[in-house]
Parts: sequence; C-alpha cells; structure tokens
Amino acid sequence: MRIGNFKIEKMDVPPRDPIAIATLWPWIDANSVGTLVLKSIKKRYSAQFMAKLSTPGLFYDFTRYRPEIDIEEEIKEISIPNTTVYLARREGKQDLILIRMLEPHSHSELFVRSVLKLLINFGVRTYILIGSMYDAVPHTRPLLISGYGMGKNARETVRKNGVLPISYRGPSSIVNMVTKEAYKMGIEAMVFIVSVPHYVILEEDHEAKLRLIELLSRIVHVPLEEDDYLKVLEQKNLIGEKIEKSKEVRAVIPQLERLYEMRIKAVEKDGTLELAPETEELLWKTIGKDVGRA
Repeated sequence: MRIGNFKIEKMDVPPRDPIAIATLWPWIDANSVGTLVLKSIKKRYSAQFMAKLSTPGLFYDFTRYRPEIDIEEEIKEISIPNTTVYLARREGKQDLILIRMLEPHSHSELFVRSVLKLLINFGVRTYILIGSMYDAVPHTRPLLISGYGMGKNARETVRKNGVLPISYRGPSSIVNMVTKEAYKMGIEAMVFIVSVPHYVILEEDHEAKLRLIELLSRIVHVPLEEDDYLKVLEQKNLIGEKIEKSKEVRAVIPQLERLYEMRIKAVEKDGTLELAPETEELLWKTIGKDVGRA
C-alpha cells in the first residue's frame, strides 16, 4: 500500500487510536537524544516496522546522508538513509506510531504532504515532535525542556508539565510545517526540545533521553526503566571527571549557572523566555557565536 511517498507494510490489524511521536534528524537531534528515545520505545514494545519512503533519493542527497555498505569479499548489504516508521502496539493503551524523519534536501513540500497523509490515514489525533538542541545551560542543573502546544488540550498538557515556553524567530526546518499543518487538520500537536550543554558533546546523551522519557511517561504513559537511571549516573560521573580536567570549562560554568537562574526567573515572572537585551548579550557571548540560538 502507498500513502503519499510512503510504502506501507501489510498489517492484519490497523493501529488503534494511535499517537504519533516523531524526531527530526539532524536539525533537533543534538547528542542523538530523539533517536535514543525512539529506539528505547521501539525496544520496550517490540515495535514492528511499518513504513519507509519508497523513493528516498527523491528527497535526500546521498553525498550528504551517506549510505552504509557492508563488504565481506563482496557487497553483502547497502543501507540507504531513509525516513522510517514503526508501530508500537500497547495493550490497554493507545498504540504509538514512531517516525524518525530525516530532514529533506529537495521536494520538501511533497515530503511534508506525505507525512501528513500518513497521520490522517491512520487516524492520528495527537502528534508529538521531540528533540534536543545545544544551549547555554550548565551540566550541574536539571536539563530544561522547552516547547509549545497547538490545540486546547495540547496547550494545557504543555502547561501542566512545566515545559518552558519558546519564543524564537530565525532559521528553521521546513519539516516544522508538519506540526503547523497537522494542527490545521484537527490534530493536537506538541513540540518538546530538551536543552543540552553546548560543551558536552556525546554520541548518546542518556540524561537528556531520560528527561524526555520522563515527560512522555506522564503524557502518553511510556514506562520508565531502572536501566535508564543507571546509565545516567554512569555517564554523569564520566562527564564530571572530564570537566574537572578542563580549566576553561570549569571557568564558564558559574556564568552558565547564573544565566540558568535568570532564565527560570524570567519565566516565573512573565511566563516567557524573553530575556533583557543585556542578558541575551551575555548569554551568546558565553556560548559562542558558532552555535545557533534555540
């Protein structure tokens, strides 16, 4: 079966009142946080492969997203980068449609329409985009989650869960049109972005992953596991040891802690992350000009 440009696997039973959880690589997948969350959910529910783009080369430049090859005297396998969709079936709860989107390089409008058709065809009524971005935050404080909701229930969910509001104007991804158009089509839409310290670059950030899993556990009842906490503790110890060896990083952490408190106070006072101009100047002088504002 084809839906838009997606080739759908044959299913005996369609998804039951599903919630869609999506990530977008690489735009909002710093330290692979969104990828880790989807991977974790797939494992917990033994999610089954559901769909992928039938012609990924229509959307992706394979000199930028490189295929992976397995050679053992001959070519055993070539893995082509693609947007993939998995289905997590859950007893007594709504099923989850898990979408790992690669940002398109061309035919972006067709990509957006294809994702929207997928959501509509399977009766999705809630769409959640999750991810992470580097930010001027210290590793010594709880990681912040910022976001917004589109739709009455979505806005209330965001508010109840202590998510910081986002106020941003600047470069973005065309895939954000999925969120906007989904809402216009009657789908409640939410976006959650966890801020990770710009000086902690990891292949897999388990603390940021845990922050999003904790949030999803409250919203869509994704279970927490003890292993999540153990990995966080182990990784935090390693990060602490490395930072102790860096005078430059240790010197900037007190500034980041002050900025962190100022951001929290700004939200408590005005309900927005808009900062005074002098605070903004200090923040971006601290983080460096080569990092995009989130």
